[in-house]
Amino acid sequence: MINKVRFIEPGSRMPHKKSILNLITYNKYIRNPSTGLIILTTIVQNVIADTLMYSEAITDIDFTDVYDSDIVFIGINTFNAIRGYEIAKKIKENSKSLVVIGGLHATLNYKETVNYCDYVLRGEGDNLILQFLEAVDKENPINFPGVVFLREGKIIETGSPISPEVFETIPDRNLVVGYKKVAKYDTLWPQVHASRGCPYNCDYCTVIKLFGRTVRTRNPKNVVEEITQAIAFHKRKIFPRLNDVVWITDDNFHADREWAISLLKEIINSKINCHFSVQARYEIGFDDELLDLMKKAGFMEVAMGIEFIDDDSFIEFHKKSTRHEIEQSIKNIQNHGIGVRGLFIVGADNHKVGVGKQIVDFVFQNKIHGALIQSMFFVPGTIAYDTHKEFLIHENWEKYNGNVVHYPKNITPYQLQKEIINASQAIYSKKRLCKALFKYKWINKILFIGEFFWQKNFRRELEKELPYLKGLSNRKKE
Repeated sequence: MINKVRFIEPGSRMPHKKSILNLITYNKYIRNPSTGLIILTTIVQNVIADTLMYSEAITDIDFTDVYDSDIVFIGINTFNAIRGYEIAKKIKENSKSLVVIGGLHATLNYKETVNYCDYVLRGEGDNLILQFLEAVDKENPINFPGVVFLREGKIIETGSPISPEVFETIPDRNLVVGYKKVAKYDTLWPQVHASRGCPYNCDYCTVIKLFGRTVRTRNPKNVVEEITQAIAFHKRKIFPRLNDVVWITDDNFHADREWAISLLKEIINSKINCHFSVQARYEIGFDDELLDLMKKAGFMEVAMGIEFIDDDSFIEFHKKSTRHEIEQSIKNIQNHGIGVRGLFIVGADNHKVGVGKQIVDFVFQNKIHGALIQSMFFVPGTIAYDTHKEFLIHENWEKYNGNVVHYPKNITPYQLQKEIINASQAIYSKKRLCKALFKYKWINKILFIGEFFWQKNFRRELEKELPYLKGLSNRKKE
């Protein structure tokens, strides 16, 4: 009988530790735990009372507690897969716990992952995890879709996972060990995931590989209830938070327009008093009705997946966008009193020395108030990985977190890494920090200060890789 279950979110290259820097710097020693893994923890805790989650994003793992578990679930992305494998190995060597690994990387690269655990659960686990627990508890055959395991050295696949049509579970954040103690930090935001899936098919996208191209949504009242709970969880007892932003983590918020409108109206009617940030494609900037509702609901920015600023790169990776359309969209969003944060990718075949400066100019010319620039990830299982795998420098997954990991066609890996570093330095310079302090609205001041320190740490991490990249030759012969 299964009596005790533990969930683990592995850390990244920079493991969590207590530091005064956690108050001002995100993703150095602290970051938000995975909302998806908290949801699964909540689902399991409803049927198995002794269920908790450890996240190395905010605390250390009590392995003495973990070793005593009947089942341990480990959720991995590509950047923390290696750490996840280390944890799995440690548990198997020191306990009799059944070790199960899931998450994005495990779903897309299950032939690798299955070598480190007893079972791999692929796709979304909302329904699958309970089906799996029941089968293990009753010693029934594992013959339902979504599971991978080894038998006599052979990989057994039970079929493609089935996505849930309904996913209304509100994550109980109190089930994450140590989360409540640090939730008051302004570096940790309330995060809510309200829809899944994207109808587009960009070559590098992992979202469609995990959630599919059919957009599925939650009931707006259910989403608002979670927003309310998330705000309460992160609330301070005495002094109010400086950062009152709630991040709606959907990858394409307006993909289902009618649902987005109904959710915005529900937020407005709820009288929730906070700011919101949301991710979306550029098309959102041409929907005046939606933008008006977003402004009224408290949305202060759109984190736009711009990715590239040249049409050739859009064509190369099958992203249906043009630079002109994006610039028009940004202007209209700003005209509605909503800011734009730009998310950029470098490393396309036509990128050359100067690509970083081009992005900086684009950010300044279009008055984008924040930016994240990263090199292409090439996550296993994506089209981009398949078309570029012969040009990968390595498959050391822990470095797949913004570093250059491939040989670009018209620029060396070292030069491209420098482009990212220099662009970050220009956008998050001390001069720009002073401008933010004197000219930005209060919430934008707070966010820019946090981003200033976050980007400074991000650059330091990229700089550590420069000596290695400098020693590499140019792109391998095609």
